Amino acid sequence: MSLIQPRTLKGFRDYLPAVMIPREQLMQTAREVFRSFGFAPIDTPTLEHLEILTGKGSDETDRQIYRFQDNGGRDVGMRFDLTVPLARFAAQHIGTLGTPFKRYHIAPVWRGENPQAGRYREFIQCDFDTIGTESVLADIEAVAVINNLLETIGFDRFTISINNRAVLTGLLDHLGLADRSVPVLRSLDKLAKIGREKTINEMVTSAEIQPAQAEAVLQLAECTGEADAIFAKLTEITGGNEKAAQGIQRLRDIYEGALASGVPVRRLRLDVSIARGLDYYTGVIFETILDDLPAIGSVCSGGRYDNLAGLYTKQHLPGIGASLGLDRLIAAMEQLKLLPSTSTPASVFVAYFDEAHRDDYLRLASNLRAAGIGTEVYPESKKLGAQLKYADSHGFPFAIIAGGNEWGEGQCQLKQLNTKESEQISYSHDDPSKLVERLRELLK
Repeated sequence: MSLIQPRTLKGFRDYLPAVMIPREQLMQTAREVFRSFGFAPIDTPTLEHLEILTGKGSDETDRQIYRFQDNGGRDVGMRFDLTVPLARFAAQHIGTLGTPFKRYHIAPVWRGENPQAGRYREFIQCDFDTIGTESVLADIEAVAVINNLLETIGFDRFTISINNRAVLTGLLDHLGLADRSVPVLRSLDKLAKIGREKTINEMVTSAEIQPAQAEAVLQLAECTGEADAIFAKLTEITGGNEKAAQGIQRLRDIYEGALASGVPVRRLRLDVSIARGLDYYTGVIFETILDDLPAIGSVCSGGRYDNLAGLYTKQHLPGIGASLGLDRLIAAMEQLKLLPSTSTPASVFVAYFDEAHRDDYLRLASNLRAAGIGTEVYPESKKLGAQLKYADSHGFPFAIIAGGNEWGEGQCQLKQLNTKESEQISYSHDDPSKLVERLRELLK
């Protein structure tokens, strides 16, 4: 029988412990941050009825949906994000949940797009959303969550760009282009990637507008400078359009509220050029760029969507939320050398080289685990050098070494594997406190 070649599909990847450990740590950090703001966990199925998914993002996302017929002949699709399933979920359960409803959801999604650096066809999204309120406080809180999330993960240099689609919609209304908003916004969303001239050409071609109209849209998108100057220029460009004026005021409220919530001014940027490619956004939108690696794109994006659930229920269920691109963030951390070089979640390695004291090694490890310290016992009584080589290659910070003499004297050797420093510490199974206290001190 010929062997099957072990391989993964294009756009999919295996996660070895060295990447999976920080991946799980990031997910746990996200959970803790979301919970600290009062967001509750939910989950939804991987598969949805195809009609739930199609027509909710964009033509591009519709093309990227993995779709098939199940054994019952039903047309189904694999979720391409967590927001559209949330809209269905809210419409189905909001009578029980009540509003406002704050949820977080950490789960895989699938998109049949061309893979690139930091982007795969299967990836984890970490979403948080507030459903059932149009309050500007919910928008402000979303900015605060993004700031807290990236900061807690360990980043200091990042920029949260904010915009309000209502400003752009008001300008289009002022220009007589209200019925062309979707293709215009999709073209505008590519400005940073394809440049000014190509964006204008695409607007003229795909949205069928005049070059002068495209120029007016670009003029608004290119507003830069201090916040007050941007707000003044936006008012001037939009010609006093009422919808735009309301959007500008809400954008100002979000900006000032985010500062009041503790977001540093150096991390906030008003960027009227961002539009987000998904059709369901109606108000404020966010993108978060790592200052030291801007080329990797936004690592946390989102916005307000006030009409998404209208396809499933007559009840008005406005929403606001954002998504942390976990795998893109890990790819960025790999490039920035921010991932710890470890392939074990345990902190302590217990060498096993004296078979007569097998049960002593096991009891020592059990005592450390009971104290909340992850501990692994080597399974074979090999030479000490070979065991320490294993411990070092797997990234254990500490090793405990005890032979017949140490057990007889009520001591063990604690070795810091990165510095090679060792110290003798008193230890007994009945009183492991000195070893536990020293390890906790070092782990801090």
